[in-house]
Amino acid sequence: MKKLSTLVVLSVLALGVAAAARAEVTTNTQVPIVFSVLIPCANGGAGEIVDFSGNLHAIVSFTINGNNVSGKTQFQPQGLKGIGQITGDQYNAVGVTQDTFKGSIQNGQYTETYVNNFRLIGPGPGNNVLIHENAHVTINANGDVSVLIDNFGAVCK
Repeated sequence: MKKLSTLVVLSVLALGVAAAARAEVTTNTQVPIVFSVLIPCANGGAGEIVDFSGNLHAIVSFTINGNNVSGKTQFQPQGLKGIGQITGDQYNAVGVTQDTFKGSIQNGQYTETYVNNFRLIGPGPGNNVLIHENAHVTINANGDVSVLIDNFGAVCK
């Protein structure tokens, strides 16, 4: 019996060490969100503030493996609707925002890539806002930023 209990303890310890070597955390949640934004092409081109409310679906995961950490985030509007303060026009917010990262806890090396496609869709042509951004950063082991890219655009269609 002593051999069996020793084997069980060693197995539990081995599993604990393996879990500590690769500790993965994932959250999947709905976050209520409320915001107001100026849509410059709304209201016949005169612009108007649109009040949005609804949910943001958020998935966040990361893994710690030895001296490295990596992860991914993803955000998507779900049922996110807006109403124009002047016209009463209804808008839908759609799209997805994603971010991936990887870094070293030991020497500070780090990379991150961010992509955002977000759209505020109005009731007719000419009052939709299309937002796109892609960004990337790389930091080397000396702590120097070796790559930095940020492309942002927002257009009315």
